[in-house]
Amino acid sequence: VQLQASGGGLVQPGGSLRLSCEASGLAFDDYAIGWFREAPGKEREEVACIPSSGRTTYGADFMKGRFAVSRGNAKSTVYLGISSLKFEDTAVYYCAATRTCRKYADPLDARYWYDYWGQGTLVTVSS
Repeated sequence: VQLQASGGGLVQPGGSLRLSCEASGLAFDDYAIGWFREAPGKEREEVACIPSSGRTTYGADFMKGRFAVSRGNAKSTVYLGISSLKFEDTAVYYCAATRTCRKYADPLDARYWYDYWGQGTLVTVSS
């Protein structure tokens, strides 16, 4: 199983970015894909999870406004759009696969429920 995250880079505050996660080696329709981020000095937290069908769940309510997840089934790819980027969005962003999306009381707990991980892509927000 491989999950290839890409699309990171250097972005100015207020800008937008779209990350991609291409999956191979797994039955794409049988898995939900989650996006995580790990900021410097912080633990890895779930941003959002999109199932093969149904509603996207977000790690925290504040993520609903600026983070948008979509799924391209034809290409086994999931996208994470981030708008109005802030300095605190600087992090390595990872995608991961799990059987089902869940809502966690603590977004930090989500990482233990995922089976496969990609290598991460760095997003740096700087002026």
